[in-house]
Formats: sequence, structure tokens, C-alpha cells
Amino acid sequence: MVNTESVSTYKDISYQLKKSDRKTTSIYIERDGTVLVIAPAPFNVDKIEQIIESKRSWIYKSLAEWEDLNRTRIHREYVNGESFLYFGRSYRLQLVTEQEEPLSFHYGQFKLLGSEVINAPEHFKTFYKAKLQKRLDERLKLYQPKMKLNPTNIRVMELQNRWGSCTSKGTINLNWKCAMLPLSVLDYVIVHELAHLEDKNHSPKFWRTIEKVMPDYDEAKKWLKFNGAGMSL
Repeated sequence: MVNTESVSTYKDISYQLKKSDRKTTSIYIERDGTVLVIAPAPFNVDKIEQIIESKRSWIYKSLAEWEDLNRTRIHREYVNGESFLYFGRSYRLQLVTEQEEPLSFHYGQFKLLGSEVINAPEHFKTFYKAKLQKRLDERLKLYQPKMKLNPTNIRVMELQNRWGSCTSKGTINLNWKCAMLPLSVLDYVIVHELAHLEDKNHSPKFWRTIEKVMPDYDEAKKWLKFNGAGMSL
């Protein structure tokens, strides 16, 4: 299991350091632009800094790419006619004066009580969590038998900068924002985390496990990379 340890700086590169039970050190660029270093504990700071130095060009390139991609981030407002994503499609928002629940979805349209605009982000999160949890049961039935991998539990939650995670106890966590993704991309996230039940690292074996049930997974992976920033409220 990976646990947050600290935020450190090496020369001009700030990075978040996390520990894990893996034997190697890996560097990732998180969805918020954070440089994440995952390393075995106890930490060997000198070795970590050597790896960061060897990856300096890649880190610069990846951060520049992240900045380009995030220029397309959408800042949504809770007003009539604003569009919100729901399993890959955009639907308009209508503010209403009366309805039983704060937020509803009927006839291809989101409806939000005007008096609840101030709480709209939380209402949308609650809506997305509930709908995603229900859809997961359906999607898991497609892939669990093929992969012969079964999580001990699956939860929908706030995951900050990740689409999903897999714990050492076999629990799969999915970001509530996955309810905004097209089904083909949601399936990739699910298969990705199922594969982590067997292999915690992104090894060649890990990607082969995914490819066996999803030969075109790379398309979904690229879609997330270029469109992920738009999956926000």
C-alpha cells in the first residue's frame, strides 16, 4: 500500500514523495501537475535525487505537456444552459423553483433547484457517485469473469488526482468523476484497476493482462490523457 510521506525539492523540481512496498523507484506526473515519486522505504534520498536528475528532461517535457492540456480545462457555472457530462455525453442544466430533490436528471436534462445553486457541486458529486456505483456492478460483470480477478470491495470516492486506485487488501477505489467518462473509457479504468489486483506495478505483464481483454486499451488511455482535464465541475 502507498502512503503519503512528504513534499520535497531537488534543485528546481518540487516533488511529492510516497512510500510503497515495491522494490523500485518510479516517477509520475499527477493530474494536478504534481511530480510524484514512489519509492521503497526507508528512503535513500541520494538515490532518489539521482533518478530525478536522470529523468530531468522527461519531467520538463511532461510538465510542459500538462500545461498545454490543462489550458482546455472547462470552468462550468451553475446557470441555465450550462452543459455537464454524464457517461460521455453533455446535457444541459435547467434551474427550477420546485422539485422533490435538489438535483435530478429527467428527459436528457439536469434540473437543479435555484435555491441550491450554492451547494450545486456537492449535489452533482452525490448524483455522480450514486449513478457510477450502480453502473459499476454492470461493467464488472463483463470483465471479472474474463480476467478471473475479484476485488474484495469497490468504492466510489474522492481521489484527488487519480481515476482509480487499488489497495493491498484488494479494494478498488474509483474517482466519482468516472461518471463523466464515455463507457469505453470507464471500462479501461475498471480493467486497469482489476489488473492491479494481480500486479501492483505497470510492468509489461500488467499491460498484457489489460490487452488480453481490451486490445484497443491504448485509445482509451490516450483519451484520458487529452480529455481528462475537462472532467471537472
